[in-house]
Amino acid sequence: GKTAKTRTERKIAKRTLPPAPQRCSFLPPFALSPPACVLCRWVEADPDTCGHKLERDGICAHEFCLVSSSGLCQQPVEELGLKGFLPEDINRTVNRATQKHCFVCGESGATITCREMSCDRSFHLPCAVDGACVTQFFFQYRSFCWEHGPRQTVEMSPEEDTTCLICLDRVGEGRSYGTMVCPVCRHAWFHRHCIQGQAVRDGITCFRCPLCRDRDVFLSEMLTMGIRVPFRLVSCLAHKTGGCRCCAVPRGAQQSWSSTALRSSSCNEEGKGVQKARKRTWWQHFVILFVTGKM
Repeated sequence: GKTAKTRTERKIAKRTLPPAPQRCSFLPPFALSPPACVLCRWVEADPDTCGHKLERDGICAHEFCLVSSSGLCQQPVEELGLKGFLPEDINRTVNRATQKHCFVCGESGATITCREMSCDRSFHLPCAVDGACVTQFFFQYRSFCWEHGPRQTVEMSPEEDTTCLICLDRVGEGRSYGTMVCPVCRHAWFHRHCIQGQAVRDGITCFRCPLCRDRDVFLSEMLTMGIRVPFRLVSCLAHKTGGCRCCAVPRGAQQSWSSTALRSSSCNEEGKGVQKARKRTWWQHFVILFVTGKM
C-alpha cells in the first residue's frame, strides 16, 4: 500500500512540477546586409547596366561603375585591386564625387560626368536609364547626359500600332531614348531595354538585327547608342544543343572561351585549325573572326 502510494505521488509530481530551466539561448545574430557599391551607393542594381559586384580589401563596386567613373584609371594588371582598379584610386574618386550631385536623383556621390566639355551634369550609373543618359560600353567608356548623347540618324518614326519585335508591345508614336530602330532595314523597331536584353543573351558574335540580320552596321549603331554587348565568343543558346551558324560552333561544343574549337575555315588552315584554335585566347578568336568577316 505505502509503496504504491509513493509511486503514485511521484507520477503526480512529475506532471505538476515546472520543467527544468533550459540553457540560456540567444537570438541568432542579424544577417549582415549586402554591401553597397561605393561608386553608385546602390546595394542592388540591374546587372545588365552595372555588371556584377566586385569586393576586395573592404571595397565593393560594380564592374561597370568602375570603368564608367570619370577620371578613374585601370591598371594593365587585373590582379591588382578590383580588376586593375586600385583602392586608393577608387577612394580618391569617391571623395571627389561627394561634391557632385546626380542630376537624376539629386543625391551626392555621382561619379560619372557627361563627356561634353561644356557640360557639368553628373549621375550614378543605375540612374542613367531614368535620366535618358547614354553610357558607351567600349573603348573609353564615354558617358553623356540626355542633352548631349548620340542620337540615331534615321529620320523616320514608327507607324501607328508598330510593335517591338522582341516583346510585341507597342513602341510608341515616335523615336525616343527608349525606342530604337535598325539603321539598315529601318523596319525593325524595339524598346531599348528589350534590345539590351537581347544583346546580353547573344553576345558580340551573335548579336544582329532581329529582322534583317545585319551585323556590322547594326552592332556599331547599338554600341554607339549605349547598348552593352558582352564580348563573349560563344554565348547563344543554340550552340549548347545544335550548334550555331553565326559563331561557327560545331554541334555539341560547350568549351570555354580559351578552348573553344572553331571550324578550320575560321583559322584559314585545313586540318590544323581546331588544334590552333584550342591554343588561342578568347580575344584572339574574336579578332580573327572580326577581321575575316566570319563573326
